[in-house]
Formats: sequence, structure tokens, C-alpha cells
Amino acid sequence: MTKEQSAKKRIVFCDFDGTITVNDNIVAIIKHFNPEGWEDIATRTIATEISVKEGVGRMFRLLPAALEREVVEFGISNARIRDGFSEFLAYCKANDIDFYVTSGGIDFFVYPILEPFDIPRDHIYCNGSDFSGERIEILWPNPCDGNCSNDCGMCKTTIMRRFSSEQYERIIIGDSVTDFEGAKLADKVYSRSHLTTKCAELGLAHTEFETFHDIISAMQAEQERTTTP
Repeated sequence: MTKEQSAKKRIVFCDFDGTITVNDNIVAIIKHFNPEGWEDIATRTIATEISVKEGVGRMFRLLPAALEREVVEFGISNARIRDGFSEFLAYCKANDIDFYVTSGGIDFFVYPILEPFDIPRDHIYCNGSDFSGERIEILWPNPCDGNCSNDCGMCKTTIMRRFSSEQYERIIIGDSVTDFEGAKLADKVYSRSHLTTKCAELGLAHTEFETFHDIISAMQAEQERTTTP
């Protein structure tokens, strides 16, 4: 962290599925209910042959809306929070670091799972859902701005651009290819899984983590380096 960065307000943009949670809820839900044709859509989405918005929308459209109760209950009960998350939130609060959830997940499981952690609702960005029709429809209240043409669905870079790089030291925490465009904008990247692979492929600086305790330790070490004469 440079002296210029240390003068800026730190802000964290944290992924949800596979980052705050150990598993990916979207994949887990679809795999559990196993509608015909989902695997091909998932493979093409991961390979970026189709956009995340198109892929996730098409997978959930395979499920009848009549399964609402079962889908919601499974989505909530299946999640397991990654170790150290509560402690990391406390660390951010104690060190005046703004914390935002930038999730490609869906409201029916993201909000209930995060409820015990007292994160302000306006600090949680995710996709919506509609069970009123014959099939489950995913809603996209956070689309790409004019600077992004990836058809993200929930555009993480659009959220990040609302916080000027001149005023904020932007920190991203994530695990997947959906976090990569945000990683390009960030001052600091904490990565695991696919995001680590992507960062390594393109030579993007990153710090690997397994638990949020790892991130706290890395942040503390960096803070000590910048404050030690």
C-alpha cells in the first residue's frame, strides 16, 4: 500500500457464492433439482461462451415456479459460511473500512443468509427473483453501465465505478471469473479458486486466501508495513 493509497478510504467489494459461503449456491440449487439440460448451460457459462446473465437466467427458467418453497428452503439451508467472516466484518468496522457485498447470487437466499450479520441492506447488491409465472425468472436490478459490455446481470464493475479511485482504495474479494473484471479495477485483490487462476494467467497481482482469517492477517501485515518507520 502506497502513502497515496493509505490516505484514501478503504472499501471492500466482496463476492458471496463461493466466497462468503463455502459453496456456490446457484450451482448447488440447480444440481439438487437437476432439471434436464442444465449441465450444458452451466458448462457454456463457465467457459464464457454465453454471459452469466443468460446462463443463470436459462438455468432457473428450467425450474417450475411451483417449486418456490423447496428452492428457497434448499438455497438457505445448503449454505455454509466461510470461517472468519464475522471476524472480518468486525475488523472492517474497527478499521473504518466500508464493506459491500457484490453478489451474482439471488435475493431469496442472499438476504436471509446474511441477515444475522447486520449488513445494511443498501450495502448488499444481488439479483432478484420472480416466482409469479410458470417458470422461475431471475431479475437483474444492477445491470452494466456504459463502460461494461459483458452482460453481467449483476455488474460488479458498475458498482465499483460509483466509488472514485481518487477517493477510495478499492479492495475486491472473490473466487470466480465473474470477479475478474472487478479485479482489474481494484487496488488490492484477495482471490481463491478460478479468480486466482485468472489473475495468474494475466499477471494480475493478487493475494490468495482460504478463510477470512487469512485476509485479516494479510491486511494487518500490510498495515504494519506502511506504518513502520
